[in-house]
Amino acid sequence: MQQVEEQLTEFLATRRRLLESIDGEAVALVDEATVAVSGGKRLRPGFCLAGWQATGGDPEDVRAVRAAAAFELLQASALVHDDLMDASDTRRGRPAAHRAFERRHEAAGWSGDRARYGAGAAVLLGDLLLAWAHQLLRDSGFAPATVDHAAPLFDLCITEVTAGQYLDLVSQVSGVGDEELALRVVRFKSASYTVVRPLHVGAALGGADPALLAALAAYGEPVGVAFQLRDDVLGVFGDPDQTGKPAGDDLREGKRTVLLARTAARTDAAGRALLDRCVGDSNLNSADLRRLRDLIVSSGALASVEQTIAELDARARAALDTVDAAAAGGVRAVLESLASAALERVR
Repeated sequence: MQQVEEQLTEFLATRRRLLESIDGEAVALVDEATVAVSGGKRLRPGFCLAGWQATGGDPEDVRAVRAAAAFELLQASALVHDDLMDASDTRRGRPAAHRAFERRHEAAGWSGDRARYGAGAAVLLGDLLLAWAHQLLRDSGFAPATVDHAAPLFDLCITEVTAGQYLDLVSQVSGVGDEELALRVVRFKSASYTVVRPLHVGAALGGADPALLAALAAYGEPVGVAFQLRDDVLGVFGDPDQTGKPAGDDLREGKRTVLLARTAARTDAAGRALLDRCVGDSNLNSADLRRLRDLIVSSGALASVEQTIAELDARARAALDTVDAAAAGGVRAVLESLASAALERVR
């Protein structure tokens, strides 16, 4: 994804010059934007370029690379807002954007509440990154008619991930933790956003027909769902050095995941009482975190989710036969590699 990195660097350099012309202080926004887009596996650009390649497009076409890079700006926007909503301290081993702005406030000796300043600046940064994502897609170099063909799918991606995030918030505050709702959140907050719509946008830029879009969705949805299930497992059992977030943060935030829904369904009254007491406790200590992990394992929920991930992976790979039949370009090996990158993450 070196080309994606280069396009992001070039684009942010132009944004820096623009913000400098407005006011030197505004450069703080592009500084944090640069941090927000750094790191990560670049899965969404990868899937976007794979969709383009499925239409016979050259994956090194700079226009396609710029359009794919727009998904990294969108992802950065989502993460900045997500970290603020979750009151997360870190992201990829660095301070979350709102915490970085808080530190800036403190270091400058400014008046007022630093947390309120940090939250406000993070909202603005997330909004700006979203606007820049649209701009990078629009200015990718494709003819306006071509961009107009793909833009509705990009817009739909944003609507779906926002609705999924809202449902995630609702599930946390309502205490509703059934698997059906958890899966609905997964489909829209992750599966569509991470895999299906990036594939569709790339394919639409190449003039894909409905058959190819359907084939890519048949592959992309199980990969996307499995990706989030793997993320949920890492959110409980992951190594902070690998995930970039403190261990057990998803439990402290009260995220109602499929993993927790299956734990509640498989445990006894004492186990459910432990879940009710500890999940969503921002001060969850290491002893209770260990008890929750033990419960998730002993209930069979972890093994069940791992089995589901394997089944979804198999379903996605079986769907590649249909993609092969509909695609104009050889893309099977690329999609197999992307599925592995999404699902075979270590704890």
